[in-house]
Parts: sequence; structure tokens; C-alpha cells
Amino acid sequence: MASQHKTAMERNSGQDAVELLIADHHRVARLFAEFDALKKEGSDQAKSAVVAQICQELTVHTTIEEEIFYPAVREAIEDDDLMNEALVEHAGAKELIAQLQAAHPDDDLYDAKVTVLGEQIDHHVHEEEGSMFPQTRGSSIDTLSLGAALLKRKAELLANPGAPPAVNTAGNDEGGDGLDEQPPKQTSNRQTSSARPKKHRRPATTKHTSKKASHKAR
Repeated sequence: MASQHKTAMERNSGQDAVELLIADHHRVARLFAEFDALKKEGSDQAKSAVVAQICQELTVHTTIEEEIFYPAVREAIEDDDLMNEALVEHAGAKELIAQLQAAHPDDDLYDAKVTVLGEQIDHHVHEEEGSMFPQTRGSSIDTLSLGAALLKRKAELLANPGAPPAVNTAGNDEGGDGLDEQPPKQTSNRQTSSARPKKHRRPATTKHTSKKASHKAR
């Protein structure tokens, strides 16, 4: 009983990985609700400010999940379908986030894009909290240590929003969107210069033609 109480206290400390991510979910849900209230009579400035917060929260959240949380969970629960679907859902959300960051509240479909993004996030949250997080709880993962790593990375991202994602030194793409990107091969100057067009045969010279004609006349 004492150990259960201690575990609950530790989880409430904010360093438990699952509790930290759930807190992110609640914060983003409140922001979407705030935007809904601004749809009809809210100013463009107010809308833009809320959407900027939504985009930042989601960008940081998806980054720490893909870099730290998902790889640990994937190894522990052995449910590749669930993890792959989560990455695909992240990719869809990122696409809308990029569009909104480049848009203005006056633009066509602006409100609709925010609404659709909220619906996508609702579905994603339902999958995580209904399936992924319970499996994480039942696994051997140390969610406190994992939570500490998430908090540290989150602080780094918030302090430097323009920083690129951490490089995956393991040589795989578990921390990304599931797609390995290969840089295009560059052709050296030597290879380019060797690929010369074929020469066309020159037509017979006048000299050869006249000689042939004079021979025929004999």
C-alpha cells in the first residue's frame, strides 16, 4: 500500500513520462477550445496568437515523442502497427501545422484547417491514451527516468525553438516520421564531361561525289 502511494506521488511530481504527455494533451485541448470561441467574433490578432501557441505546443510535443518516447515504447511493447500509425498521424499534423504557420487568419480555409487539425489531434490523443499509454504502464519502462529525459529535451526546444531535431545516431529512423530520406547522388564533373553526345556522320564531301559522277559518265 505504501509503495502504491509512493508511485502515485512520484507520478504527480510531473516527471512521469505518461503524465507529462497527458498534461500536454490537456493544454493543447484548451487552446483549441479557446480558438473555437474566437471563430465568430475574435480578432485576427487573437486567432493568430492562439494558433501560434497551438503550433508550438504540438511541434515540441511531437518532437519529444518521436525522439525519446516512441523509440522506448516501440521496443518495450512490440506493437509496431500502433507505433507506425502514430508516426503517420504526426506527419499529417505536421503538414497542417506548416500550412498554418505560413497562413494568415484572413486566408481561405484558415479556420477550417485549425478545426481539422484539432480533430486529428483528438483522434491521436484517443489512440495514445486508450492504447499506447496503458501498454507503456504495463511494460518494463521506467517512466520516471523517461519523463526526466522528456522534460530536459522539452526545455531545450522551448529555449531554442529554431533548433533542428536531434540527430539519430543509431542509423535508423525510429525518431522521425518513419521514412528514410536519402540525399540525391551528385555527379562529379568528370562523369558529366564524359557523357558527351554522339557525333553525327558528316555527309559525303563534294570531292567524293564529283569523282563518283565522273567515273559513271565514262
